[in-house]
Amino acid sequence: MTSDTPGAPVEETVKPAVPEPPGEGDEIDASVWRRCDGCGQLIALAELARNLGVCYQCGFHHRIASMDRLLAIVDVGSFEELDMDLGALDPLEFVDLKPYPERLQVAREKAGVLDAFRAGNATIESRPVQIGTFEFAFLGGSMGSVVGEKVARVFERAREQRQPAIVIAASGGARMQEGLLSLMQMAKTSAEVARMREEGIPYIAVLTHPTTGGVAASFAMLGDVALAEPQALIGFAGPRVIEQTIRQKLPEGFQRTEYLLEHGMIDRIVDRRELRSTISKLLGLMAD
Repeated sequence: MTSDTPGAPVEETVKPAVPEPPGEGDEIDASVWRRCDGCGQLIALAELARNLGVCYQCGFHHRIASMDRLLAIVDVGSFEELDMDLGALDPLEFVDLKPYPERLQVAREKAGVLDAFRAGNATIESRPVQIGTFEFAFLGGSMGSVVGEKVARVFERAREQRQPAIVIAASGGARMQEGLLSLMQMAKTSAEVARMREEGIPYIAVLTHPTTGGVAASFAMLGDVALAEPQALIGFAGPRVIEQTIRQKLPEGFQRTEYLLEHGMIDRIVDRRELRSTISKLLGLMAD
């Protein structure tokens, strides 16, 4: 952009925030571009990251790392992670195609954490909270005995310190390699939510894609307020399993957040970029 005033200094050309995508037939640099899973258009990876994984063309919410999601909600520098030394064992000596300890080792190397849930203290607009998030990259965010324990500790600390609890769910459900020990975590975490409610401590559940199985069937759907990202799959069994079981065609959009909102299963669908401000407003209302 230049000035039309004689003698005025010439301003530099304002560059667009998003680079011009490659033309048809041009080579696509995978380190710079990717195709959106929603609209199929090329999107710049750098801009997508700045946009918290939300497509700047169609609004599709791509999956992002658990800590990126958590840190986008809390105040900068306020998060203090706890229980980092807890990792799953192999009490059942479970073996499928490979021993459970081998699966754990691969998952730990891939995700960089000991198990599929991370939690700690933080503040949101200077309000102290207890917050946790699922790491889907660790065995699909499955809930075993350690994950259940860490989730329960979020609620325990919230009660002890009289602080709101926030849990961001993204899980394939119970961890089959731990059998009944995994299923027990559903009752354990739900009991902690009940204690929260008895003492009047707020709990905000944030449901992301996907939230399924034992996680969806327990604490994830028990929040005082249930927020969900657009188009997230939320439910106990997947749609294909249900259709094969009941031998009926399911309604359009079944188990997606828009369907759940219409049927009163969640309270609000929130764009990821607006999640921090929405939670902050809720915390203010709940504190009154």
